[in-house]
Amino acid sequence: MKKSPSAAPGIEKVVEAIRRSNLGKVKVAVSDIDGILRGKYLHKDKFLSAVEGGFGFCDVVLGWDAHDACYDNAKLTGWHHGFPDAMVQLDPGTYRTVPWDDNVPFFLGQFVKADGSPLPICPRQVLRKVLARAEKLGFAPMVGAEYEFFNFAETPQSWAAKRGVGPEPVTPGMFGYSLLRMNHKREYFNALMDEMALFGIPIEGLHTETGPGVYEAAIAFSGALEAADRAVLFKTAAKEIGARFGVMPSFMAKWSAQYPGCSGHLHQSLSDGKKNLFFDAKGRNSMSTLFESYLAGQVACLMEFAPMFWPTVNSYKRLVDGFWAPVKPTWGIDNRTASFRVIAGSPKATRLETRCPGADMNAYLATAAVIAAGLHGVEKGLKLTQPPITGTNQGAENIPRAPRSLIETTRNFHASGVARDFLGDAFVDHFAATREWEWRQWQDAVTDWELKRYFEII
Repeated sequence: MKKSPSAAPGIEKVVEAIRRSNLGKVKVAVSDIDGILRGKYLHKDKFLSAVEGGFGFCDVVLGWDAHDACYDNAKLTGWHHGFPDAMVQLDPGTYRTVPWDDNVPFFLGQFVKADGSPLPICPRQVLRKVLARAEKLGFAPMVGAEYEFFNFAETPQSWAAKRGVGPEPVTPGMFGYSLLRMNHKREYFNALMDEMALFGIPIEGLHTETGPGVYEAAIAFSGALEAADRAVLFKTAAKEIGARFGVMPSFMAKWSAQYPGCSGHLHQSLSDGKKNLFFDAKGRNSMSTLFESYLAGQVACLMEFAPMFWPTVNSYKRLVDGFWAPVKPTWGIDNRTASFRVIAGSPKATRLETRCPGADMNAYLATAAVIAAGLHGVEKGLKLTQPPITGTNQGAENIPRAPRSLIETTRNFHASGVARDFLGDAFVDHFAATREWEWRQWQDAVTDWELKRYFEII
């Protein structure tokens, strides 16, 4: 297999190479609201025309949920519009080939309006909007994503037959950093490391976590848009690779009350293109004043963006005291019990790890949320007045806990002036509507917990 570049060497060269090749097709994809990739194969001739002017893609992918049920409360897309085609613009910088699919060329795209301007409810465009604001301030946000995810000995057919009950983890027990557990599924484990690299998703580290069949992957840092692309692609790639080995990875935030949940940590720093602006050897804990304001912005208002990193009903089952997931907007120096872990090291390594998001995040939206909150602190010159916590949440006694339900955070998000300032009214209204829809599906559901608790006794 030939190694895929992480970025295009130049669209003209790429297009010409595809034009001259014997390839008959190209694979393309866009992100839906939940961060699920929706895509298709394009005939080579269709792709060559799409490079110039884009191509039509039904806007239903922004108007339905993870199971293709159409929202009944969306205004910018829906049955009342007839679900027409919207224009997708391919991003040549996302070019790579898919090593497990005969090295078919692959591109990500984003939705645009008829006049070529960004469609405001497209997740990738939301992140680009925040990054454009950062660029005007002279900053280039750098990001690295980490995922925890459970792996099961299941197929779509076996899981459907079980009707959502009793998935079988690939390994038993609680063995974090276990070489023995890595060896048990070493072909799959090695394929994740090697084929992700070929796919332009370099993994810095991959190890088992605490829980049966759970792994953690740290994706190499890069510019924020590339980092979000890598994170979104990682989920689909892990599922496609896993299927070859009879493994079903799950990025659900909390699949079992017995075990820790799955996080989606985001490491961030701001660069001026030459150096890390978060580092100051003379600053407190080697933090620059810029870093302190960025962190203060996240501490102050990240909860207003909460549905963007806790997007599902299940997300809130992960927020259990003493179960690794932070539950308050706290910060600390190299403290993994805090929501915001300051890693104060060398000029290159100094960064902020935002530990709030779950693995069920849409990486475009979660990345947009953390950067927007940080930039809010920078723009307002916020001071980091809240002291760092120590130990296990020592010093956080008087800090309010995060809400425990999607509808609570959705209402806060919908009312947030900061979210509207950075993301735009159209997106805030649309995303809030989609989360309200998700909450209503839960409200209408009858669960096995209710049957076990009430069926016989009440």
